[in-house]
Amino acid sequence: MSYTSRVIADVEQRCASEPVFIQACKEVLETLQPFLDANPKYEANAILERIVEPERIVQFRVSWTTDKGELKVNRGYRVQYNSALGPYKGGLRFHPSVNLGILKFLGFEQIFKNALSGLSIGGAKGGSDFDPKGRSDAEIMRFCQAFMTKLVPFIGMRTDVPAGDIGVGGREIGYLYGAYKHLTNRYEGVLTGKNLLFGGSLARTEATGYGCVYFAENMLASRGLDFKDKVCTVSGAGNVAIYCCEKLHQLGAKPVTVSDSTGMVYDADGIDVAVLRQVKEVEHARLTRYVELRPSAKYTPATDYAAGRHAVWDVPCFAAFPCATQNEISGEDAKALLANGCQCVCEGANMPSTPEAIALYLENGILYGPAKAANAGGVSVSQLEMAQNASMVHWTFEEVDRQLHNIMKNIYTRAATTAKEFGDPNNLLMGANVSAFREVADAMIAQGMY
Repeated sequence: MSYTSRVIADVEQRCASEPVFIQACKEVLETLQPFLDANPKYEANAILERIVEPERIVQFRVSWTTDKGELKVNRGYRVQYNSALGPYKGGLRFHPSVNLGILKFLGFEQIFKNALSGLSIGGAKGGSDFDPKGRSDAEIMRFCQAFMTKLVPFIGMRTDVPAGDIGVGGREIGYLYGAYKHLTNRYEGVLTGKNLLFGGSLARTEATGYGCVYFAENMLASRGLDFKDKVCTVSGAGNVAIYCCEKLHQLGAKPVTVSDSTGMVYDADGIDVAVLRQVKEVEHARLTRYVELRPSAKYTPATDYAAGRHAVWDVPCFAAFPCATQNEISGEDAKALLANGCQCVCEGANMPSTPEAIALYLENGILYGPAKAANAGGVSVSQLEMAQNASMVHWTFEEVDRQLHNIMKNIYTRAATTAKEFGDPNNLLMGANVSAFREVADAMIAQGMY
């Protein structure tokens, strides 16, 4: 049995109740065996056994009160996965689906995503099963204050710098930062995604969506293609999807779909980003509101579609951008994409394609931008925010966007060069995994047995 097979079998046995974490481990480890065969030092230093285990997991109770004075209790977590390259860095997610297995999967992915950025940051993830939907601003503030009270001993600008994720936007980051400052009496860059009034960075909101499109732009250029007049499909309706659509428009493409958990919008004239921002960022409404404001658009409820399928991926497109959540493209969805002429899939969400879907992308030779490479723009600009905080300066939007563009180009180049080095030039998943793993593993070896 190979080294990777032994470690995967051990993970499957010990973490049997954490299927998405097992999936994430297999996705990385199964691509590494040729590299590990050529470099026995990694097995000799038990790097795989060490890298699949978080350095620290913190779990805590979060007690807070509703506007009616009712006491509520949620679970809070911080998975500090790997600090070989720098302080822990990764988002906080507030969503009912949050559990330890989900956060271990996200934290494990974050190690390699952060390594690919070329910036000095380790990997982490955290959050709570608290659901901010339907809660008042005052309730969300009290929850965030209670959450930070428990988290504060474990974070710091040189230790662990959380950011936002699903359910944690600018409002929540503001409340969390206010609580941190109150508890520590320190004004420092301990959270990223902050308001511009207190240390935030221009272009941070746009960064993941923009970065995903920049990565796809580099993939297309490798085949002499571009986005001009191309129809694209996008899933999700949060920051990543909104600004993916915006950048696609800027590059001459026409994004025609967005979605949320209740359904999908198809707008043949192209998604109107101004209307989408009004619906999601101002009104905090469902996508049915988009159709009210854009009568030419069509809404398809999720309940109208077969289980395990997603209406977005049945829309003919040149390129697809899954920007919602994990495992949103099944093998059947991937078959539909390919049948409809899709030539490029670039992942804005974390692990949005199932293993069956990824296998189909690679077998059919379409351009595939894996999440850990393609959606690294957000964390990269978070690190740029840390740099600005450390220097007490603010860079212009254009400067941050320029650096983001260069970072995404460098990530693509790293993945493509490594894929070519190991004899599979079209496999950016393998290239990204090997490139990131090599950097983290070498740092771990150099720092000794910890």
